[in-house]
Amino acid sequence: MPNSSTSFPLQGERLPQELSQRIRFWSLVAMMSLVYVHAYNLHPRDLLPWTPVEEPFSATTYLQYFLANGLLRFRIPILFAISGYLFAHKDGSAPHIVRVLSRVRTLVIPFVAWCALGLIFVWMLEQFATTRQLVLAANIVRFDPEFPLVSNYTPKQVLLCFILAPVPFQLWFIRSLFIYNLCYPWLRTAVDRVPRLYFAVAGVLWLTGWVQPRYQLVEGSGLLFFAFGIWLRRRNVDVQTVPSWFRPWPLLGLWLALIGVKTGLAFYLKEPPVFLMSILYRTAELLGIFILWFGTGALVRGAMRQAWFIWLTSFSFIIYAMHEPLFSYVSEGVMARWPDHSFLVFALLPPVVIAAVVGVGALLRRLAPGVYALLTGGRGVRRTTPAPRPWKREGVAIKPVIISQTDMAEAGRPAVGLPLLERAEPGQE
Repeated sequence: MPNSSTSFPLQGERLPQELSQRIRFWSLVAMMSLVYVHAYNLHPRDLLPWTPVEEPFSATTYLQYFLANGLLRFRIPILFAISGYLFAHKDGSAPHIVRVLSRVRTLVIPFVAWCALGLIFVWMLEQFATTRQLVLAANIVRFDPEFPLVSNYTPKQVLLCFILAPVPFQLWFIRSLFIYNLCYPWLRTAVDRVPRLYFAVAGVLWLTGWVQPRYQLVEGSGLLFFAFGIWLRRRNVDVQTVPSWFRPWPLLGLWLALIGVKTGLAFYLKEPPVFLMSILYRTAELLGIFILWFGTGALVRGAMRQAWFIWLTSFSFIIYAMHEPLFSYVSEGVMARWPDHSFLVFALLPPVVIAAVVGVGALLRRLAPGVYALLTGGRGVRRTTPAPRPWKREGVAIKPVIISQTDMAEAGRPAVGLPLLERAEPGQE
């Protein structure tokens, strides 16, 4: 583990700029990785740790599985850990109930809005014969197997679909995140008083793939890594300094080897052993978090010096929320037309969809910033710090200053809201 540092900022203080930039970098990379995971087009499509591959073995099918069900699987744990860390960092800034109510705006409202938009989008596709076949072929609407079309849902099914199985299925993350925010006092008590017991239980739930997150309100990854983020912040652990035990090249080799072995088993065995595949999957997932967080400092610093990349980080949330179910139906249509080019579709379609989503987001933010702010929970919008009325101190009138997001960026402290994460104050992202 990283060492504790007494010079690291206390709770509520501004985060170091380098840490803020690292968080923004990995938030964007995680969202782009998510699109690639959803671009997986081999059979069966559902990617569990032990999912086999029915397609013939080839360099491209091996690489696709290696990436989608191995190398890119770091994103959920690292986002949960960052979220827990930031929520704990602002502990005491306001009563817990006030903080939870603020999360209604930043998590619950976007969740409901995108669930509704997803349902409307799919309903519209179902009104035409050609696009209805895409909906049936993609088979991502799975709330009730007897009702594969949302146009046949009853009001009760629509309500339960919102809560348990939203059509934009990736939204399970912010639903779970809100629940962990709500339960923060209990999680904080657990990691403060009985950390070994808590992490032992949460670790087993995570290792065994306790529940499928799309259909459950809590799951193993969040219980473990959100609490881990809380523990890091409560213990004042310096997460920027590379720990003494970290050896990037041997760990990188081990990480790639584990993913390679797991991928080979998925092709070689018709029914890969669940326990073995889970161990390989989770071990690689954990290694990937440490390797990417501590071994890519130069890459992060280089990217965050680029104005275009900083601009792109402000669209992390819109990429996350908007790419599904759009991507699944576009992918299904493209694969139906070019069934023999699965790897090209996997490699080239995600950048096209990401560019389209960012373009729509940029246009919406420009033309209807209020709507954009509602859909993103205020993330990535130009905002100002509310200024109090002019007041006097020792007889000197003080004029309040409104600091815009652009001003903060020019000062080297970007103020773009984080995707999915605890909303940070200016300079604290």
